Amino acid sequence: MFDRLKRRSFLQAVVAVAASTSFGCSDDNDTPSNDGSKYFPQSICSGDPRPDSVVLWVRAVNPDNAGADTPVRLEVSTSESFGSLFLDRTFSALAANDHALKVKVTSLSPRTTYYYRFTFETGGQKYTTATGRTRTAPAAGDDVAVKFAFASCQDYIGRYYNAWQRLLQLDEELDFVVFLGDYVYETTGDPSFQSGGDTRAVLFSEPEKALKVGTGLTAFFAANSLSNYRDLYKTLRTDKIIQKVHERYPFIVIWDDHEFSDDSWGANATYLDGRASELQLERKQNSERAFFEYIPLDTANSAEGAMDPAAAPVYPDTLVYRDFEFGKALKLAVADYRTFRPDHLIPEDAYPGKVAVPAQLLGVALPGLPAPTQALLQSETFAYVDIDAAENAVQKAVLQGAYVQQAMGAGLTQEEASAKAAFWVKGGQSLFYVNQVLAAVNVGRVAAQQPAIPLLSATGAPRGLAYVHMGKAGLFGIQGSRYIVVKPIYDLFAALTYGASQGATENALGQAQQAWLQTQLRATNTWKIVVSSVSMTSMVFDLTQKQDIGEATLRQAFYFSVDQWDGFPTKKQELLKFVRDNQVSNAMFISGDIHASFASEESGVPTLTAPAITSGSIKELAGLAVIGAGYAPNSPIYRYVVTELNESLMASNPGMRYVNGDAHGFVVMELKGSQALASYHLIPSSEVAKDYSARADGDLSAKFTRVDFRIENGTITKL
Repeated sequence: MFDRLKRRSFLQAVVAVAASTSFGCSDDNDTPSNDGSKYFPQSICSGDPRPDSVVLWVRAVNPDNAGADTPVRLEVSTSESFGSLFLDRTFSALAANDHALKVKVTSLSPRTTYYYRFTFETGGQKYTTATGRTRTAPAAGDDVAVKFAFASCQDYIGRYYNAWQRLLQLDEELDFVVFLGDYVYETTGDPSFQSGGDTRAVLFSEPEKALKVGTGLTAFFAANSLSNYRDLYKTLRTDKIIQKVHERYPFIVIWDDHEFSDDSWGANATYLDGRASELQLERKQNSERAFFEYIPLDTANSAEGAMDPAAAPVYPDTLVYRDFEFGKALKLAVADYRTFRPDHLIPEDAYPGKVAVPAQLLGVALPGLPAPTQALLQSETFAYVDIDAAENAVQKAVLQGAYVQQAMGAGLTQEEASAKAAFWVKGGQSLFYVNQVLAAVNVGRVAAQQPAIPLLSATGAPRGLAYVHMGKAGLFGIQGSRYIVVKPIYDLFAALTYGASQGATENALGQAQQAWLQTQLRATNTWKIVVSSVSMTSMVFDLTQKQDIGEATLRQAFYFSVDQWDGFPTKKQELLKFVRDNQVSNAMFISGDIHASFASEESGVPTLTAPAITSGSIKELAGLAVIGAGYAPNSPIYRYVVTELNESLMASNPGMRYVNGDAHGFVVMELKGSQALASYHLIPSSEVAKDYSARADGDLSAKFTRVDFRIENGTITKL
């Protein structure tokens, strides 16, 4: 957000399993008791619970021999006292995997609580981890209630995990926790949203391998090498609160963008906003390798025993989407939004004047549009010319010269700027934009006593959609590309290009994953819940009737973020239509990423979005953006987009049932037959920089509020 399936070799699969492989009761009466935090600095966790298996994780390292593999003993029991053992086995945490060890334990009983711990022995002493607790899923067909929590976005820098601490206080009997993405943040001090990192900071062990972004006082570093990405996970998981949450509950985790790079697509980053290509294949693969090392997930239906993260296929062969079944109640489809998706529809370096939908393509849509819309699209605002025509040679040269000057001001070399000018300033160009550029150039020419450049005439000109009509005002940037785009024009542009490309422009999931998802939605379980890292809720600021906004170009309906599902509106509606056409009962989407709490009905399908655990709220980020665009806190724009953000979003989406854009927290959901109960547990974003871990429980609980909903028959009701 703003702010493969190769077979492992036999040796890799067994990973140095030692002689002890006993199952059942243990003959060893020496219960390990020494604190093992020195040898297990990230504690333990579990994940991907199924009726008969779960993945257990530990990082074990001996600081006195850090380059060596670390032998550890794993004990699993149905008793917290470990009086009898289901599993007692020795494994090796390999230095090649940063001493991270994942073990898949199989042949478990359904809907059963298991306890587990790892032990390391050195110098005649045994050192143990905390005791972990995990739980298997109900057996297929078991008619039992299912209860889980979901959350997202847990930036570490300058922030504390008060939301996780509150979940621990509640001590809910959860079957699992879904983490919706942005488990780590790849940057170490991005000034746009990270601050106060003196006491909560991420330091790279190999800073020389990190990626430097920006220049001067606003420069920051982003993870690039494998060691950089490992450092993100290692640092975050030294936090005692997050350790306790992982010790308490099994997690089901999917990535979003920050596990690799903000607003990424495939192996492409977006820091430079189109100034240069950011295809970073090796960096992407490094990020995934670290993710597979540190997250207790099973992407390949692995066999029992140690799992080798080095054998997990990485981009472009990654396959992390997967499904889970929790008895009769739930089919959980965990989707991957980042790996297969195409670029954002509007390139960050799109030239505002460039025509994206020419007259011929626009003409296909006009007859089906309402008469007022047809009249608007045929007005001079949408007139364009072929700038390559001989009679426009002077204007083209001036426009390209202005482009080069602006691009060099944005940091490009003259050669780079000239190449981009030649690419963008050609073909169809919007008169609405290019005449403004020519007029601005003429101001300087008149002052220099030079003849003015004639503006271009709209007489007889064709009509088309240019990027400027969708809100793109500058050469490089997120406004009008990834954020704040004009909704009705963008929707039309998206639909026309979707058809012309046979769906490729919005193929967010890829064909195989989409077919898989449709299969999951046809499941016979009572509830079919899709995990999407980004929100399905439509986030719109409808300013069309706000007459106190002086600039007419701002009195429009805007999508807030098209990095979300709003960015692929045609595909979004196609997915929702599939649910309707197939009469899928009790379908629901849950998501995160946008740092806000939403509950909405999107074309009749309930959609719940969890707030961030820590990362800056949408209201905070919107405030920074509006001020950065030059609008003061007392301006109408600031009032509608920031001060009254909740009210504006509620009013602009008829399906919206709840908005809170300035709180952190998590959601607890219980599925009881055909009824789902969701409770949002929220703390003001102003509390995120305060450490409550050493305070009395009441101090933290007093800061939280709870908002409850019932979801039934496709309807969300606030309780």
